[in-house]
Amino acid sequence: MLRTNVTERIHMIDDAYANWFVVDDGGALTVVDTGHPSSWKSLERVLRSLGRSAGEIEAVVLTHGHFDHMGFARRARADLGVDVWAHELEVPVVRQPWRYDHERSRARYVARHPGFVRIFAAMAAAGALWVKGVDDAKTFGAGEELDVPGRPRVIFTPGHTHGHCALLFPEQGALIAGDAIVTLNPYTATEGPQIVAGAATADSARALDSLDALAATGAETVLCGHGAVWTHGIGAAVERARAAGPS
Repeated sequence: MLRTNVTERIHMIDDAYANWFVVDDGGALTVVDTGHPSSWKSLERVLRSLGRSAGEIEAVVLTHGHFDHMGFARRARADLGVDVWAHELEVPVVRQPWRYDHERSRARYVARHPGFVRIFAAMAAAGALWVKGVDDAKTFGAGEELDVPGRPRVIFTPGHTHGHCALLFPEQGALIAGDAIVTLNPYTATEGPQIVAGAATADSARALDSLDALAATGAETVLCGHGAVWTHGIGAAVERARAAGPS
């Protein structure tokens, strides 16, 4: 586990190449994405380090439902009784995190990109192969301000999945982009702003189109589902992602 204090109120945790976030709104917490099943132990460590308790978590918000973002969502729902939120179009994937549309076979990446094998092995060791979904997620739509700690604004960014969303925290100048844009591509092990490879992306052309919605936020700090924090503004990140194109 690697924890980064991104802003005064947003903490990023990197578990086996998947990032998830704890948003501290003073008296309450929101968890954004949930890493892998083993990330539950990381959550306990983060809460202790912050001097907070699991009872202060009021919501889990998902950027999307892929297996590497759903790690402890079901446990948080069952053990803590918190609501798990996702975009209304994301519900099928949230229920079955290993069943989702993607453009290309993963097999080609095993052969061409040795880094993918290393990354996926780390994810598997963190429990990724045994992720279970959430059947009763609450839903939101594009453009909403969510009534959860931190009050993020929903930025609809379909392409990686059909219901993918980013979350904008205007007061923090920060954007949790999920996998709409990443600084580490898990399937090629390449670094720098880009969209995720077709092995996990439903529609790369649409994912590139959704970069416009990210750019419109004007966020200075970009927090991705994979890779390091980007602090050079969303505009520069989008420009580089467009230049990189699909993979």
